[in-house]
Amino acid sequence: MSVDIQWTDVCPITGEKRFVSAARFAREWKFKVRYKRREEWQLNVQFTREMWEELLDAVNRRLPRREGVTDWDVGYIKQQLGKFAKEPSD
Repeated sequence: MSVDIQWTDVCPITGEKRFVSAARFAREWKFKVRYKRREEWQLNVQFTREMWEELLDAVNRRLPRREGVTDWDVGYIKQQLGKFAKEPSD
């Protein structure tokens, strides 16, 4: 079963508003973005820690309602977040 979660954020490079979509298919999450509603989705996006954090938040909200996500998804996303280096504190 595939799951598609969408939200808006700001591109870290250009500062433009963009639409982000994260889709799970065959136990793999993939991101895609577009900058305007009527544009084609851009695949093979350089994902950021913030994108994974937003996805984790969205999955956690859906988990109690059983909207296609499971505890496995939460664990997988946390594992992906763990791959990012911790930012130094001031």
